[in-house]
Amino acid sequence: MAQVAGIRMKNPAHPGGFVKTEIIEPLGLSVTDAAQALGITRAALSSFLNERASLSPDMAIRIEKAFGVSMETLMHMQNSFDIARARKREAEIIVSRYVPKTGVAEPQPKRF
Repeated sequence: MAQVAGIRMKNPAHPGGFVKTEIIEPLGLSVTDAAQALGITRAALSSFLNERASLSPDMAIRIEKAFGVSMETLMHMQNSFDIARARKREAEIIVSRYVPKTGVAEPQPKRF
């Protein structure tokens, strides 16, 4: 199970694919009909379902209201997807550790 969890964390599902395969297709809805139910354009829904657009909080609320999947679950999926995508690009992001100038107190990290 740890192996599967590790793979899932490195390659989490985009929420658009989840909504497409777990909600839209099982209900037999066309993209046009689903977009009408959500009160958005067909183009906006198509971009999301085909993983070309990120999930917005507004869209998450619409999906929750129309189909019963919690906004928090959908937003967590989007956040996990975004984190994994950023981690894959980590080597491309060149930033050095900040070193404070001598004589200036270094701020202590906040503990939560």
